[in-house]
Amino acid sequence: MKKILQYLFEYKALDREKAREVLLNISKGMYNEHEITAFMTAYLMRTVTIPELQGFRDALLELCVPADLNSNKLIDIVGTGGDGKNTFNISTLACFIVAGAGHKVAKHGNYGATSVSGASNVMEQLGYKLSNNIDKLRRELEEANFCFMHAPLFHPALKIVAPIRKNLGIRTFFNILGPLVNPAKPAYQLVGVYNLEMARIYNYMLQQTGQRFTIIHALDGYDEISLTGDTKLITNEGEAVLTPEQLGKRMVAPGDIFGGNTPEEAAKIFLSVLKGDGSWAQNAVVLANAAMGLNNTGEYKNYEEAFQEAVVSLESGKAYRAFEKLISIQ
Repeated sequence: MKKILQYLFEYKALDREKAREVLLNISKGMYNEHEITAFMTAYLMRTVTIPELQGFRDALLELCVPADLNSNKLIDIVGTGGDGKNTFNISTLACFIVAGAGHKVAKHGNYGATSVSGASNVMEQLGYKLSNNIDKLRRELEEANFCFMHAPLFHPALKIVAPIRKNLGIRTFFNILGPLVNPAKPAYQLVGVYNLEMARIYNYMLQQTGQRFTIIHALDGYDEISLTGDTKLITNEGEAVLTPEQLGKRMVAPGDIFGGNTPEEAAKIFLSVLKGDGSWAQNAVVLANAAMGLNNTGEYKNYEEAFQEAVVSLESGKAYRAFEKLISIQ
């Protein structure tokens, strides 16, 4: 590791194979926590390159627990995290709205490293038992249209670096990797990123997969459609910038989408929104992200039709019933 660190500190980049090798070695426990921390810190001083990211992804996918969920139409809605905004769990809520609309969701997530409550935190808080048992996940998908895949249970390297990421408390390249390594290999993916450079990198990476994707970045820094400002949109077909009014009928204030100060508060907000008792702003943001996820499937005439489908899922209680069913079979 010493030679690798010296190489990186000279502002040089690893090639794809070397990046793969380093992450394989991390997963094998070949480096101590100080060496891994130094390695991660090197990437705080510059953007990870595409070959490095490809190598890291190669290693994670090579080592990951396989997850054949008997479906070729899975959807994931996921953000990189690390935007420092501490919003409530918008993408996870959006996934339940998509599930309520009748689509199969394989949500990939983790504990919050830079926020109070990541997707895994809120799911555990609400009674979900994290597991990599494929039979359990298939049953959840069959009965609730939703299963949750806790990243460290599927990726050994992520389990090793989890405490280091938590102690650092800042964004690292592992934030970038998460959405690229869903072991279920969803056919449709809505990915939120925290800056435009990441949007460019993701566009390149996802174009190689052949899957339908939509990349979103709120231009005021959120890794999701926040409705606090305009949103940059990148799909297989091209790019656009859309206003809050186009996406969610009106603009909201940053304080309207605050995620709480504890995991307990985050879970309370989550349930309130899912039950249909959220504020107008909370509902609008969740519906916009769910609608974009639905629209990404290509099964709707346009975004507006997908938005109306999301409204029906939330307001009819279908989204909440999908959640109730999921928790009942834990």
